[in-house]
Amino acid sequence: MTYTSVLQLWLARAVDDPDLAVELHKIQNDPAGVEDRFYRDLAFGTGGLRGVIGAGTNRMNVYTVRRATQGLADYLNASGLPKTVAIAHDSRHKGELFCREAARVLAANGITAWLYPRLEPTPALSWAVRYLGCGAGICVTASHNPAKYNGYKVYGADGCQITLEAAEKVQAAINKLDYFDDIKLIGYDEAVAGGRIRTIDDKCLSDFVDAVLALRPGNDVSKLKLVYTPLNGTGLEPVKMLLDRMGVTQVTVVPEQEKPDGDFPTCPYPNPESREAMETGLRLCDTVHPDLMLGTDPDCDRMGAAVPDGQGGYRLITGNEMGVLLFDYICRTRIANGTMPKNPVAVTTIVSTDMATPIAQEYGVELRRTLTGFKFIGEQIGLLEAAGEKERYIFGFEESYGYLSGAHVRDKDAVNAVMLACEAAAWYAARGMTLLDAVNALYDKYGWYRNDLRSFTFEGESGMHTMQAIMARLRSDVPFVIAGHGVNRVVDYQNDDTGLPKADVLEYRLENGAKLMVRPSGTEPKIKVYLSAVGKSAAEADAVNAALAAAAAEWMNA
Repeated sequence: MTYTSVLQLWLARAVDDPDLAVELHKIQNDPAGVEDRFYRDLAFGTGGLRGVIGAGTNRMNVYTVRRATQGLADYLNASGLPKTVAIAHDSRHKGELFCREAARVLAANGITAWLYPRLEPTPALSWAVRYLGCGAGICVTASHNPAKYNGYKVYGADGCQITLEAAEKVQAAINKLDYFDDIKLIGYDEAVAGGRIRTIDDKCLSDFVDAVLALRPGNDVSKLKLVYTPLNGTGLEPVKMLLDRMGVTQVTVVPEQEKPDGDFPTCPYPNPESREAMETGLRLCDTVHPDLMLGTDPDCDRMGAAVPDGQGGYRLITGNEMGVLLFDYICRTRIANGTMPKNPVAVTTIVSTDMATPIAQEYGVELRRTLTGFKFIGEQIGLLEAAGEKERYIFGFEESYGYLSGAHVRDKDAVNAVMLACEAAAWYAARGMTLLDAVNALYDKYGWYRNDLRSFTFEGESGMHTMQAIMARLRSDVPFVIAGHGVNRVVDYQNDDTGLPKADVLEYRLENGAKLMVRPSGTEPKIKVYLSAVGKSAAEADAVNAALAAAAAEWMNA
């Protein structure tokens, strides 16, 4: 079918959401706008769907959500998994609508849908899947993306984002479906009355917070002074519940970012990795003068932090810095408390800091590295659990502000991370140190590891082809020197035998200990380049990363 005929089909059939009809009529005389919305189906990857909210096959709307859910229902009904699915959503536009539509499809297919009665974090959804014994889970969220996005994450019965194999089976089921004629639906109220759509009670969330609290080393946090922002997302309820139970009473919530708001008015890119997102909270710190500022992203699976810089201001802690800080803190406190298991295991990703390696060696911890994405860390927890060795897992982290110190969920958990950051801050404060002092002490001991990320955006169909061409060129024209430093080793995770699943990632190891990694994003039209260097000082390592960034920019613009 031509784009014009597909548009006419949607104009005739897409009548359930008035916003879509308005958008479709507006683009009738805009060929580029029509093409962008219909040139492909929104891809279903290991993280499910993610895209701009709007009309068309390449957008997040009730029809793409219904089709994905029908595919998931067909997959579940063909499996031996429980015929129940837990569903949650964050503060994004259309989130509640997409949840209800997914529940209607599941119910029509004989699958019971369990819905949280209000917006809740992604880790609370991961928890609910196992808590309720579900065969799958759905979280309607676009994580930290800008306000125009929404998404649809799918979880397996283990509470982890579905495996590559399961994602391929769900995608195969989706591919067989027409957007309109092949979708089974039942009325929402009818499904509720028939017990096919049910509400998750408050005890589930309360027990989730208790599971996080059970992981506390147990330091006194009563003197801690905290500024917190949920970035207009889902974190406020569980984080305040957690802090109350921990005894953190001096908490100031950033007022402009306290209430859920899918427009994210003070942080257009609601990512705690971004200084812009944290800026409103940082200004409040200048008045409140807390020991620690924490921010969680809209679905509360990532946590960012800022600490006093010793000069009257506040410095943001990077994801890698927080990862190694919490890793070291967990190791030293568990050894001191006598709770370190035999043969402990920590897990991080191939793009996260190399600094984790000497810390693991210091404490006798086995460090495993996975592909990018916390689902792969969750899989490692599952493997340990299957072997009857779940207690060996002590910590997992990724550079993109994701942390997890327990096996209560199978995804990164910012509620857990808030608990750990507060505990660590109190522990170091009792020793006359801030968290920045602690980070610098680690640098002094292990070397000044510095990491950076450069993202290059390629929008639309032409952008997709450009990204593919760049990756192909990098594979065919392998460099011997990057930024003046010889290349010792190149690893192609798509074609080399790495012991990991195949992935479109290239890694370059340089003679000076630096590392450069290139991968297309799985959720955004971007190629991400991860830079890593180690030196005798921050300035030395930063200079290497600046040269690597310049080389990466040349690659992307060649």
